[in-house]
Amino acid sequence: MSIEAIAPASPGWRQFFGQRPMLVLSAGLLLFFVLLAIGAPIVAPYDPIMQNAEVRLQAPSLLHPFGTDNFGRDILSRVIWGARLDLQMALIGVIFPFLIGTTVGTIAGFFGGIVDALFMRLVDIILAFPFLVLMLSIIAILGPGLGSFYIAMALVGWVSYARLIRAQMLVLKGSDYAVAAVSLGFSRPRIMFRHLLPNAIAGSIVFSMSDATLVLLSGAAVSYLGLGVQPPIAEWGVMVAEGQSFITTAWWITLFPGLSIVCLAFGFSMLGDALGELLGVHE
Repeated sequence: MSIEAIAPASPGWRQFFGQRPMLVLSAGLLLFFVLLAIGAPIVAPYDPIMQNAEVRLQAPSLLHPFGTDNFGRDILSRVIWGARLDLQMALIGVIFPFLIGTTVGTIAGFFGGIVDALFMRLVDIILAFPFLVLMLSIIAILGPGLGSFYIAMALVGWVSYARLIRAQMLVLKGSDYAVAAVSLGFSRPRIMFRHLLPNAIAGSIVFSMSDATLVLLSGAAVSYLGLGVQPPIAEWGVMVAEGQSFITTAWWITLFPGLSIVCLAFGFSMLGDALGELLGVHE
């Protein structure tokens, strides 16, 4: 047996990732935050909500690498535990709008006519309001909390996915394989969700990464305003809000959670660009 015959096929994977450094970098950055969130009980050196007046407002040191806040809580531990909530907000805040928008866009684009007109007028009404104002209004009606944030994102964020999927469905429903599926007597749900949707969903998947960045920043902004996650729970937006009064004397309280928000948002944004290049989607 020749050496070539027993040589491993690993260079294929090596070449695949070697040609896509942005995909590797973004996936590695997001994986780091995921592992940090999962291992928070083990990695975090202190209890994130434990107060200690003796070490309040301490600058970064060996004992507290990110310093402490005005209640003596360790900033590093709170940043690590905050990764759990912020990742959860980014993922759940995208999943529900994605599912709702994909379903609405598929139905509107496939059936057309009055069904399409009704759904698109609803989309126009929602888009007529500024995104953040509408979201804050819904949260104010429902009351502060993480659940209210998820409901507001689901009610407001689905419109972009619906428009993307609808545009693709309007094109694909006239394709040869769609006409063939109709002539073979396949049911409408099967044609929509099994034959057309898999070919129309690539753009929405790429957009969902950019949307995760928007959801993450919106969640941090809502928590900063006191309408999202409530203290003393460790969340990056809450930490920035708590440290704003000490920005000149204890800069580390706001710096490290702020940098965490930027890095995670940067990871989602880069992953969206990398997936767009991989799937051939250009926004």
